[in-house]
Amino acid sequence: MKDQNDTTPAEKDGKYEFQLHYSGREVPCTVVKEQDKVTVCIEDKTNAVLTVQPDGSWAQTSGDDLADSAIDYIRKRILG
Repeated sequence: MKDQNDTTPAEKDGKYEFQLHYSGREVPCTVVKEQDKVTVCIEDKTNAVLTVQPDGSWAQTSGDDLADSAIDYIRKRILG
């Protein structure tokens, strides 16, 4: 995790767009990763904020509820 005063981009920071299988269909997903904050927008309807934990896992901290499998898929798409 980066220091709060450190504005240097963290690994894999940036904007990502891809298709996500969600609610039984393929929908557009936009993800913006900045430091340890990950903002997710699915189909311009579902919005959530995730936080990168010190152990590398991602946890949802606010917004619409996302399934654990969706969070895991997004994490793998971003981190590879």
